[in-house]
Amino acid sequence: MDQIIIQDLSIYAKHGVYMEENILGQQFLVSVYIDMDLSKAGQTDNLEHTIDYGKVCHFVTKYMQERTFKLIESAAEHLAEELLMQYGQIKKIRIKVKKPWAPIGLPIKNVCVSVDRTRHTVYLSLGSNLGDRMGYIRQGVDELNALSSCKVCEVSDMIETEPYGGVIQDNFMNCVLRMETVLKPQQLLEKLHEIENHAGRTRDVRWGPRTLDLDILFYDHDVVNTPQLTIPHVDMQNRYFVLEPLSRIAPWYRHPLLHQTVQQMYDQLVEKNA
Repeated sequence: MDQIIIQDLSIYAKHGVYMEENILGQQFLVSVYIDMDLSKAGQTDNLEHTIDYGKVCHFVTKYMQERTFKLIESAAEHLAEELLMQYGQIKKIRIKVKKPWAPIGLPIKNVCVSVDRTRHTVYLSLGSNLGDRMGYIRQGVDELNALSSCKVCEVSDMIETEPYGGVIQDNFMNCVLRMETVLKPQQLLEKLHEIENHAGRTRDVRWGPRTLDLDILFYDHDVVNTPQLTIPHVDMQNRYFVLEPLSRIAPWYRHPLLHQTVQQMYDQLVEKNA
């Protein structure tokens, strides 16, 4: 992957555990390593096909100077997140924050923290069959989009479907969405549970009625299998309420285990139930 490197941008800012560091401030050196495809910029000699590193430098300087973190680990983490969410062209980024003359009482050139963060593409399923069904789903989309670590890119139309799993209950409203996030799978799952809880979600009956249900369908093309989380969603190939709206926004997306596209899975399910 091609790379743009900003090396040791000098910034006077107020970060540190000690009070005097937050009041007086000190110098920090920030390096940014941006992974992105630069071939089109190289071929066309056009700034539109790359990132203006001057603007990135000003963004980094302003961000570091307008905030105060106790830990440079936290400064690097939040800066990486902000840059990824601000610049859609960036797929992966590395941030290095150096702290010269760290107050440790020993001669030292600097202390450096380095973090690598990646933008991930995620598909989610949303469903509701209690109360204001469409309102709960819209609330879920809005809360996701309000997270600094997430950006909702596309939402399918809503469809009404019969309940799945054999529990007698009202029909569901369902949709799917595509979003980008810097959160890792387990972190994302925790955020989804928080949003479900805000909607009054309870888990009394498996496959039972719910105000809001949020499921991770795909996370990039990764495979995750833990006691808390399975990705891709283990039963999505059998769920019309997932595949029908998903086929509208991502028919080409290929299941990393079944090696079929969403459209192929949807067509097979329709034929099976015809």
